[in-house]
Amino acid sequence: MGASLSNLTEFGNNGFCGPGLGDIPENCVACLFMYLTPLEICNLARLNRAFRGAASADSVWETKLPPNYHYLLALLPPESYTNISKKKDIYALLSRPVTFDDGSKLVWLNRVTGGVGLSISAKAMSITGIDDRRYWSWVPTEESKFHVMAYLQQIWWFEVEGLVSFLFPAGVYSLLFRLQLGKTFKRLGRRLCNYEHTHGWDIKPVRFQLSTSDGQQVTREWVLDDPENDDVNGNNKRGSWIEYHVGDFVVGNLDMLEVRFSMKQIDCTHSKGGLCVDSVSIIPSKLRERRTLQK
Repeated sequence: MGASLSNLTEFGNNGFCGPGLGDIPENCVACLFMYLTPLEICNLARLNRAFRGAASADSVWETKLPPNYHYLLALLPPESYTNISKKKDIYALLSRPVTFDDGSKLVWLNRVTGGVGLSISAKAMSITGIDDRRYWSWVPTEESKFHVMAYLQQIWWFEVEGLVSFLFPAGVYSLLFRLQLGKTFKRLGRRLCNYEHTHGWDIKPVRFQLSTSDGQQVTREWVLDDPENDDVNGNNKRGSWIEYHVGDFVVGNLDMLEVRFSMKQIDCTHSKGGLCVDSVSIIPSKLRERRTLQK
């Protein structure tokens, strides 16, 4: 296939082999690119000048940008995009994580699908007892997009809540909590995990909830420390970051939506501890399904 395309590109403009890829008008190539993914467009742009020109056309990248891209740009410092006019460059800019709300939230475009993803740091959540170092502490880490996580040593009333208002494009979205049992550290370059404080998560489940300002609600319960039911890959949950899928919600039209989320284990008959809370992610459901299949 690669040799055939190369031959068409090389000899298409002379009289020996007839018309080739190099003879296709750039506007026709641009029409074709509207139906391809960004990755496919970038690969085909290397074929010849017409494909390269079409791969930079605003009409192509306008179809790849989400309908809320002006809203996403407004989250950036103005100086980072005032000199950018090409839609392709805007797409490239938004494909990199954009921090906002004092660095406590991240938004990005998936490079393959163009779907909008959102992450909320534990720093942006309301955590019962977070200011009391007998219970919680903030731990710097390279394993988080936000470079910090909340670590629970021990508590009886466990409650974490959050709220985000965001202009979501139409679609179905999944909400996930990213958690880990045990506290990781490095020794001689090796990743190790300390389970000194890990206890109480095998007694009763944690209740996860999400609700939206238009009335959608989901509740789900998970036993966080259950050796008999490890994660979907058969891996032990201790010492591994697990994304707990709370549920999905639907956005019918481009609209500002308020999403509330929480996780609770408020049975005070036993204490629990040794849990790392990193973030909550809201991503298109199709992207979550794709990630699950790739694991």
